[in-house]
Amino acid sequence: MRARLTTIGIAAVLVVVVFVVGALGPGGSRDARSSQAPAPSAPADAFLGPAPAVGSLDASIASLESELDAKPDDWKDSAALGIAYVQRARITADPSTYPLAQVLLARSLKLDPAGNAEALLGLGTLAAARHHFMAAFRWGRRAVEAAPFDADVYGLVGDAQLELGRYDAAFVSFQRMVDIRPNLASYARVSYALELRGNGDGAIGAMRAAYDVAAGPADAAWAAAHIAKIHFGAGRPGEAEKWFLRARAADPGSMDAEAGLALVAWASGHLEKAIAGYEQLASRYPSPEHVAVLGDLYAAAGDRKAAVAQYELVRAEARLFRANGVDTDLEIALFEADHAGGHSARAALRAARAEWSRRRSIHVADAYAWALYANGEYRRASALSARALRLATRNALFLFHAGMIRLGLGDEATARSLLQEAFDVNPYFSVRWTPVLRDTLSRLGVA
Repeated sequence: MRARLTTIGIAAVLVVVVFVVGALGPGGSRDARSSQAPAPSAPADAFLGPAPAVGSLDASIASLESELDAKPDDWKDSAALGIAYVQRARITADPSTYPLAQVLLARSLKLDPAGNAEALLGLGTLAAARHHFMAAFRWGRRAVEAAPFDADVYGLVGDAQLELGRYDAAFVSFQRMVDIRPNLASYARVSYALELRGNGDGAIGAMRAAYDVAAGPADAAWAAAHIAKIHFGAGRPGEAEKWFLRARAADPGSMDAEAGLALVAWASGHLEKAIAGYEQLASRYPSPEHVAVLGDLYAAAGDRKAAVAQYELVRAEARLFRANGVDTDLEIALFEADHAGGHSARAALRAARAEWSRRRSIHVADAYAWALYANGEYRRASALSARALRLATRNALFLFHAGMIRLGLGDEATARSLLQEAFDVNPYFSVRWTPVLRDTLSRLGVA
């Protein structure tokens, strides 16, 4: 008989993970993607697990394409190829294969509409990759009906619920996923849920459980890098470096490790080393996130021209993603608010309002608050910032935003407390904003 979370036969691994019983239950207290240091990141992007190498994936795609040419009505190969196209877009930061994935997955479902959990999962994963989380939730619910004992379907549902701001329901879905199959994917979601609740030690313990059950080097590298990110987000760059190095040792091609080690270099005062690391990373994997951080590093080095070039590239990439059906409003809201001039501030607010109309997670509340702040609307920003903190997430970026908003309202005492808390959580939380935090605390009389 299964205990809650799993039969506790691997006691040493599950001692910390079992905290999820309380942490994921109903109730709670008080989601940030931007050009920032590692922080709790959204499952739609973070918990798809380690990506296969481009070369091996390309070989698989070529083989599946050949098989489909020979047997065009093979629903399994059609679903598999669609999912492979989603993976390829994720690896290369090129969303142009999403429309192809959509066609293949829809064809698979049409060929076999009864019990085709592969196509339903694929369509849900594609919807999540495009940040269409209500659609992902609906596909996930259909996948649950088709395969109620498949752990992955509950992961998809839970990810969508989380992104929609339905936290208690998401935690129940993750609990169900772990009950069915305690593995890297389910433990990773437990870790993220605990991190959202402000339980950093529990989050590390759950991710250590994921690391301990890793099936191979790529899995081990992925889990190690996420342990490192939690440490970095808690202001421990030394511990983060150890785990990023462990990730790189397991998988020398790990982009998570490469990005993390570059940020550790920045946090240690080695700006040129950080820039070199991000230049190499962005040349291999030019995701908007990496390009934006590189721009902020250039700005920190005083190279405004190079920084602006990277920021324009971020905007061009956002247009490419939108053209291929990806909703980028959350990311654009944060990015434009971070780099606000007149046009950028207005663009940030438009994007934030659009995203808030679709979903109301803590990540969207924080982005909307920051966009309002960039436009001088401090009172409305403060109410939304409070909503972003409602789960007690230990996120220095959220706390920094809240503090700057209170400062905009003239409430120096509350601003000082929030900004000090942000610094205590992680004094290396953002390439862009860490110097501003330090300067602001100094002006407020905090040593």
